[in-house]
Amino acid sequence: MPLDNKTISEAIKQAKAKSGAKKFNQTVDLILDIVEIDMKAPEGKIQEVVELPHVTGKPNKICVVASGEFAMKAKNAQADKVLERADLDALNGKKKELRKLASEYDVFISEAPLMPLVGRILGPVLGPRGKMPIPVPPNVDIVPIINKHRKTVVVRMRSQPIIQVSIGSEQMKDEELVENTMAVLRVLDGKLKRGLKNVKYAFIKTSMGEPVKIKP
Repeated sequence: MPLDNKTISEAIKQAKAKSGAKKFNQTVDLILDIVEIDMKAPEGKIQEVVELPHVTGKPNKICVVASGEFAMKAKNAQADKVLERADLDALNGKKKELRKLASEYDVFISEAPLMPLVGRILGPVLGPRGKMPIPVPPNVDIVPIINKHRKTVVVRMRSQPIIQVSIGSEQMKDEELVENTMAVLRVLDGKLKRGLKNVKYAFIKTSMGEPVKIKP
């Protein structure tokens, strides 16, 4: 289906108008109904990390797993949480604490040498949530990596041919929401077998509002 700036902008305007006044900053989601795709094939298991042009109203909370100097750099770079090796060992087997950690943080970044340990301890809770840590070399500049992942979203399609992903919040400008939407669509255009022709319907929805169809 044709998905361009004008039709997306109109749907965003309508979704905001229909959402009503709320005491919190509602999330704005893009919902896509995918057709003519084999859910059992690799194409039906889409999971892509997309960097958005604009930070959403709720920037991602970042947890970095690191040691020594790299851990100090992560703290200086304003990571929301830094787990050192001793912290990681202390979490081993504590399912309740691990689930809480997995729920509280949106993106996990790990110093590459710690990945085997991270995979063993955090993997069982992060894997099903699509939050497996991103490995980075110990000598990398962590600042731009954290800044980048403040504004990433995970585009996933698993058991059903539906994609729902946050593109921002209702307090953002319409143009910013449009540009974030287009960033997601560009990635999917390269991943779906027939590109955006595999999208039968597309909707914009606020947290508490009704879905608004993007009309071609």
